[in-house]
Amino acid sequence: MTLCFTFEALDETDTDRLAATVARCLPAGTVVALVGTLGSGKTKFVERFAAHCGVVPEAVTSPTFVLLQHYAGKHTIHHFDAYRLKDNDEFLELGADELFDGDGVTMIEWADRVAECLPPNRLLIEVEETGHTSRRFVVSANSDQFTSVFQALRSELDQGSDQPTG
Repeated sequence: MTLCFTFEALDETDTDRLAATVARCLPAGTVVALVGTLGSGKTKFVERFAAHCGVVPEAVTSPTFVLLQHYAGKHTIHHFDAYRLKDNDEFLELGADELFDGDGVTMIEWADRVAECLPPNRLLIEVEETGHTSRRFVVSANSDQFTSVFQALRSELDQGSDQPTG
């Protein structure tokens, strides 16, 4: 089964609303793969998600140069940036496997670069810049363990009629 939900964020307030809903609904231990071009809003989404988990927003920065950040809040958040990684081995050397098996939420920017290393049960969030402050978020998963997350997204965000397929 493939679950899919599209959210059109007209501005940062809408991005914040999406991040708040995901933060409320996401179970501990979830891996979130973030994909999008440079400047599309991946880090902004993580910042807003973390804020809704009790992390001071200023503490959240792109881990482009340090590769991995950890934030303590409602969930422990492990924030990877795979942009500068040379290969999958470098990603795994950061301890990704151990973090995937933990109780925290693992968020990986540029996840498409390390897709072979990611667990099959993950949430994928594709971010597309559609304007100066507007973004299109396509949230998908191939596991029914996320059914309640998708139901909450539809219910709380009152968006379109994307239906589960598969």
